[in-house]
Amino acid sequence: QVQLVESGGGLVQPGGSLRLSCAASGSLFSINGMGWYRQAPGKQRELVAVITQAGSTNYADSVKGQFTISRDNAKNTVYLQMNSLKPEDTAVYYCTAEIRTSVWNRGMDYWGKGTQITVSS
Repeated sequence: QVQLVESGGGLVQPGGSLRLSCAASGSLFSINGMGWYRQAPGKQRELVAVITQAGSTNYADSVKGQFTISRDNAKNTVYLQMNSLKPEDTAVYYCTAEIRTSVWNRGMDYWGKGTQITVSS
């Protein structure tokens, strides 16, 4: 009933930029927090950035000043602008959102399938 679809991943050279998008669709009564996580090979999934419905943001220390999260509530979409990319940013990036599908239920966390970001020369 709910889908999160990421786009914008790919291969980029060190120092380059990418912008990820994640659009939510389906039965969307309301969307609360949205965010991005990433998982590098052999590592656990880690928080990258989150944003509340009102626009308050929180970032992992490793990406502060480098990544910017934003959202368009009218489009049910969250973005991640990634600048000055480094090889250590290579990972699968996952979108997540807390979504209520009706007035009768609580919000649940939904996840996208992930998009690969590879930073390499």
